[in-house]
Formats: sequence, structure tokens, C-alpha cells
Amino acid sequence: MALYSDIVMDHFKNPRNVGVIENADGIGEVGNARCGDIMKIYLKIDNDIVSDVKFETFGCGSAIASSSMATEMIKGKPLSEVLKVTNKAVAEALDGLPAHRLHCSVLAEEAIKAAVQDYYEKNHIDYDRSQFPNCDDCEHCGTCR
Repeated sequence: MALYSDIVMDHFKNPRNVGVIENADGIGEVGNARCGDIMKIYLKIDNDIVSDVKFETFGCGSAIASSSMATEMIKGKPLSEVLKVTNKAVAEALDGLPAHRLHCSVLAEEAIKAAVQDYYEKNHIDYDRSQFPNCDDCEHCGTCR
């Protein structure tokens, strides 16, 4: 069995939605330079729908593939669905990741949530804070800012 699925390799070699959205409605950046993976997700939101999404990722192939897949999963979706995307769903969509690379799918979920939270805060929209990681007090993963 190969270490990486064909889907992971395709998203690594041909990542979708790479880049920056100038004047993005929401930006989420997560990661840890010490472990080498940093993800930044940019959202353009129109009428509560993710109309465009881009990413910049510094990291391994699994991090790039997770970013690419996550952007594909949320593009065109309402924020209510976007917030339901989990690291498990990202890993499953990639047809699995090696155990030592699962943190990459966690970063993808957290970057999406950070971007949505940024959008809510920039626009003074009330939201349920329990849906978002509290990176200021976070000790569970060590991947936040």
C-alpha cells in the first residue's frame, strides 16, 4: 500500500485555489513554525455563501493537499455548512492520511474556522464562540498561532 493516496498526490501536485484574495472578507491563519506547517485561508463571502476561497500553505505535501481539499469542500457553500467541515471529513475526502500527518487535516479545519470567525468579528456578527477553537488558551493541539 502506498503511503499517500492518489487523491493526496493529485492535490499536492495540482493544488486547487492557491493564492490570495485581496480584501478578503475573512482570513484565518493557523500553524506552528516549529513543526513547519502554516496555513492561511482567505474567504470571499456573498450573502452568507463562500463565493471564493484561496489558500497559502507552508508545509509538507499533506498540508498542501489538506488545504487544497478543504477549499474545494467549502467553495460555494453557506457558512452554516462550512462550519461543519471537520478534520476527519478532510482526511476522508483525501482517501486517508498517514497517522503522523493527520495534524494537517486538523490545521485545515482550524484555518477554515479562524477565517469564518474573522469574518464574523470584522462584520460585528454575533456567533457561538464554542464553535471555534480558543487559541489563546489552547493546549490541546499546539498547532494554533
